[in-house]
Amino acid sequence: MADVRSASGPEITAADLYALLRLRVDVFVVEQECAYPELDGLDLLPGTRHLWLTDGEVVLGCLRILDDGSGVLRVGRVCTSEKARGTGAGARLMTAALDVIGNAESVLGAQTYATGFYERFGYRAEGEPYDEDGIPHITMRRAPSR
Repeated sequence: MADVRSASGPEITAADLYALLRLRVDVFVVEQECAYPELDGLDLLPGTRHLWLTDGEVVLGCLRILDDGSGVLRVGRVCTSEKARGTGAGARLMTAALDVIGNAESVLGAQTYATGFYERFGYRAEGEPYDEDGIPHITMRRAPSR
């Protein structure tokens, strides 16, 4: 059974961060052929929460939640390994993310093909699609719970 792990930016170990960065580069840079600045300076900030799914030492998927103090949390860098796709790994990660987010408002920049996935978790598309590093995206927002 895969386990969901969590750490804030200052708490994450070098080995865990390396594993997450490797998965993100494998998926976004290599698989999707998207050269972009993966090392953006946000992973180690106190307001960053990393969530990842492991099977033993293998990272199956990950995401991060950014809290910049504005009251709106940002979910990003959501990805699953090729071998974990279709297993529910992404849904487990998003469920864990919503446990962290709670009633707060949150946004994410979804690759347009994935909007249906995020809609299952209460996110709604807003605005027009936009190009991010050669891949069509759209902003999606989950309203705060009352």
